[in-house]
Parts: sequence; C-alpha cells; structure tokens
Amino acid sequence: MTLVDFDPPERFIVGTVGAPGQRTFFVQASDGDRRVQVSLEKLHAQVLAERIGELLDQVAGAEATVAAAAEAADNAPLDTPIEEDFRVSALALSWDEDRHVLVIEAHDRDPDETEQDDVVNTLRVTLGPAQARAFARRCETVVRAGRPACPFCGGPVDPEGHICPRANGYKR
Repeated sequence: MTLVDFDPPERFIVGTVGAPGQRTFFVQASDGDRRVQVSLEKLHAQVLAERIGELLDQVAGAEATVAAAAEAADNAPLDTPIEEDFRVSALALSWDEDRHVLVIEAHDRDPDETEQDDVVNTLRVTLGPAQARAFARRCETVVRAGRPACPFCGGPVDPEGHICPRANGYKR
C-alpha cells in the first residue's frame, strides 16, 4: 500500500475543473513542497460533506461551530497545474478521540476487497474540527455550484434544456 499522509496539511480543499455538467471534482492536500491531487465523483464530495457534518455534530462540540469554520475557511481556487495522482473509489472517515481530530482517507481501491499483494494508493489527511467543518462547507458549496435543478422533476438542466420525465418526455 502506498500511503501519503498529511498530519495536518497546510491546505486541504475540494474544487472542480470544467463546465457545469462536465465537471471533474478534485481534492488537493498540500504542505510545503508536497501536493497530492485526487479526483472523485460529485456524489463522493456530497456524501463526505454530510458525514463530516454529522460526525462533528456528535463529537466535536464548540470547536466545530460555523463561526470557527468561517475563520478556517479556504476559498481560494485549486492550485495549478492540476494533475490527478489517482481516482478515488473508496473513502473512510474516523474520529481520533485522543488527539481530537478527524481523519479522512481516500483510496483508489477498497482496501477490504484487495488481495494481499495488491498496492492500494491512499491519501490520509488529519484535520482539526474547525478545518474539517470548513472543508465540509466548501464541499457543499462546490456541489451546489453545478447545473440548476429542474423545478418539475429535480433533475439537472443543461444550458440547452433537458428531457423532463414530468413533461412526458418534452424538453423544458
């Protein structure tokens, strides 16, 4: 297994490349001269934001408030050049009670479903509660910044419209 560990990173952000509807989602972790960039699905970013929020609500208390997250927020764009180190297929989230930090692991394959000799690429990032909440809020913002939702069916609407199932297949 190849493990790249950022404990803690100077910067840990999510962002996209491409036009809405054709975006590629990236997570970047960096400190000093090191930078790891992994691509992931929109759904991964959305679920990660939800799970981080739920976990912090259960265990972090006042350290992970919205106000604390606002101070730790990083709203700058992704660093360039953007080159994918690997594509995420599995995520793990845990709380280190002794250190009072959140640990996020991104794997290119599910470690539980690999053979003993298989190499699994892993990005591990350790975040304080405020930084974790700020990352989750940025994930939510980036996910929402895509195509607008159809007011009738809720599906994404492309600039040229979409075939709406609630309109019997007619374009709206």
